Amino acid sequence: MRKDKRKARARTAAQERSGEEPNEPAAAGKERGSATVLATGVTAALLAAAVAFTALGQASAARHRAQGAADAGALAGAARVLFGEGDACAAAQAMVERSEAEFRACEVSGLEVTVHVNETPNGLPGAFGPARAVSRAGPVAVE
Repeated sequence: MRKDKRKARARTAAQERSGEEPNEPAAAGKERGSATVLATGVTAALLAAAVAFTALGQASAARHRAQGAADAGALAGAARVLFGEGDACAAAQAMVERSEAEFRACEVSGLEVTVHVNETPNGLPGAFGPARAVSRAGPVAVE
């Protein structure tokens, strides 16, 4: 019994010198640093989610810019549709170019003008191609 007490005291003194807790289980030493690995994994997952949400936001913004340019171009073309297809499409193209979007096509069918527009997204979504939008408008009264 005395030997057991001496061994326990010697072990406690060695643990105090090394900075370990005296009552720490032996298996706990094997798991040291596991929280660091877990924290690194969680940080990487959060970073990946942030990049994905940023890319989604950039793609959505490009789509809205393209739709706005197409809408403005279709309305500009509709204002000139009574003067002929050439005037309507020229007005639509000028409006789309003022929006700094890429004018793709203009179609006139009766009194309706349809405008096709591309917009290149910024950042990562740009690798997947342009955002596309189509808008159609009829004649409008010009005063």
